[in-house]
Amino acid sequence: MELNGAPTPPFRTAAKSVPRRLRGILALDDFEVAARRHLPRPIFGYVAGAAETNATLADNRAVFTEWGFAPRVLADVSQRSQATTLFGQAYAAPFGIAPMGMGALIAYRGDLVLARGAADAHIPMIMSGSSLIRLEEVAAAAPGSWFQAYLPGEPARIAALVDRVARAGFGTLVLTVDTAVLANRENNIRTGFSTPLRPSLRLAWDGITHPRWSLNTFLRTLTRHGMPHFENSYAERGAPIVARNIARDFSMRDHLNWTHLQQIRRQWQGRLVVKGIMNPADARIACDSGVDGIIVSNHGGRQLDGTVSPLRVLPEVVAVAGNIPVMLDSGLRRGTDVLKAMALGASFVFVGRPFVYAAAIGGAAGVTHCINLLGAEIDRDMGLLGINSLAELRPETLRRMGSALA
Repeated sequence: MELNGAPTPPFRTAAKSVPRRLRGILALDDFEVAARRHLPRPIFGYVAGAAETNATLADNRAVFTEWGFAPRVLADVSQRSQATTLFGQAYAAPFGIAPMGMGALIAYRGDLVLARGAADAHIPMIMSGSSLIRLEEVAAAAPGSWFQAYLPGEPARIAALVDRVARAGFGTLVLTVDTAVLANRENNIRTGFSTPLRPSLRLAWDGITHPRWSLNTFLRTLTRHGMPHFENSYAERGAPIVARNIARDFSMRDHLNWTHLQQIRRQWQGRLVVKGIMNPADARIACDSGVDGIIVSNHGGRQLDGTVSPLRVLPEVVAVAGNIPVMLDSGLRRGTDVLKAMALGASFVFVGRPFVYAAAIGGAAGVTHCINLLGAEIDRDMGLLGINSLAELRPETLRRMGSALA
């Protein structure tokens, strides 16, 4: 099969071309282990941590263990393909790269590395509104990327940001709607992370004790591109990433409501996706408001601690969404996770943390390796499950496991 004139990435043979430094990375979780050693404690803590007790973060992984497969055999799976069509676009796999803030602080030119890696593999990447590289630069380098926005607090600033995204050439706008107030991320305080980062002896020591990150990411960025700023939260430039007396603008969003989404729908001519839906009642309102897609998400456990995993509410959201694609993120780490989500109704999934870890430790090669690992797992799992296409997945493919039987 070919996608846009280019062959589908060879997930079955990709391991043969892995750079030596990445050959010990055998699964997505291995990227986190390597990134813990590579990144300064505040930076790693920002990525890895969630809210309060991390209860939601834990449930995002635990829920996948509650479902098991009932495979078929002797099914002739020699023609299996994980190619997926979403919004009329053919993708090589049913997963993409979720938005991750401050990617260029974690990896050198992180947003560009992720966007180009996704484009080369024919999967989508969602650029974060909390990114440090101008959205126009990413759109030019990888035109098929999506852009994720946090709604500013005032209608005029919303309109200005939407206009900017449209001028840049993005075709898909993703609105994150689960950030009405700032979350209680105690983990950031414990690890010394803040936005902007405050210069301190502790921060300097973290840099000294992680020289590869300091030289190859931070100092390399400073010398070639200057101090990174929050470039895309609004139509105008935001605060620098390191500052002693400058505060980042977190304009309160607690008054935002569905009329603001409807304002954007009237203004935005491209595909509109809403991210952060966790209740079927909200899914119904979003559909009635004219969105083109829904991402069921709890922000990777980074907002309201105690929120259930998206997988737990996915079937209810799918039931009310009708023909509107329902996607999912938060907690996916294995090919089997992807197939379980799709069996329960997801049209597509997005994976976040492992990809930014991969960019941090391996640059473009790390991102490619991460994509190939997950793609190879899905290919293998489809063969063992006895299916040739993802359309064959049904809720009946799964069975409840363990304590869920009680």
